[in-house]
Amino acid sequence: MASYEDRLLRVLAYIYEHPAGDLSLDTLADVAAMSRFHWHRVFRAMTGETCAQAVRRVRLHRAAVWLVQSDRPLKQVAADVGYPSLPSFSRAFQAAHGMTPGAFRTRGEMLPPLQNAGQGDYPVYPIEIMNQPTRRLAAVSHQGPYAEIGKAFESVAALATSRSLWPHITGMVGVYYDDPEATAAEDLRSLAGVVVDDAMTIDAPLEDVRLPQGRYAVMHYKGPYSGLAAAYKHMYGVWVPNSGEELGDHPPIEVYLNNPQDTAPDELLTDVCVPLK
Repeated sequence: MASYEDRLLRVLAYIYEHPAGDLSLDTLADVAAMSRFHWHRVFRAMTGETCAQAVRRVRLHRAAVWLVQSDRPLKQVAADVGYPSLPSFSRAFQAAHGMTPGAFRTRGEMLPPLQNAGQGDYPVYPIEIMNQPTRRLAAVSHQGPYAEIGKAFESVAALATSRSLWPHITGMVGVYYDDPEATAAEDLRSLAGVVVDDAMTIDAPLEDVRLPQGRYAVMHYKGPYSGLAAAYKHMYGVWVPNSGEELGDHPPIEVYLNNPQDTAPDELLTDVCVPLK
């Protein structure tokens, strides 16, 4: 018999993979293989949100990714995340993201203001060399486009809530193993994790991952996650060649300093940390 955590993760994956589909309470109860009379109570108790809230949040997250990562017409994006009309989608999107879908797409396609970029037409953010501590992560691995890592973060957050781990969590981190310009999107490897202390027991399906301490070049990025690709280009294309530093032998990480669920996209804070020798 599947555990309740297995059922929860199966439902979250189904929502993520079928944003345009029938995501009614009865359908999700069938996916969970539970009675519809009990499933919603279990889901809310384990995640802290209703099924309807989770469906809306995941649909609008997927829409935000497609608005920036694809050229699908707005009406098509609305249909692809289960909204019957563009006006209803626009109202829901603006309520969640603080701007219309069209404005969000334009904002995502625009580079932030340049501050004497030098080489290349890349945005510049403050970068400093910092000693980073060892971090222990409770993580879920992801393979596929980096823009789709939200599915793994959904799983991490749901497991943390169901296991009452949040009082022991001190941050959220993404680990990105491959260069998206040199690796096929379907082969990109990454991790979504929360930072925990050494005393905490980490049980499957969470993975126990340790990130090494050491020197890192840390870029203090402010803005929507859709702008991070340009920030990486500045880090690797401008800062690294002119820094006199040698890169370390482990992957870059992103430390997320606030919560996208209650923070406007332009106010999101991310530390992009690139290891140095």
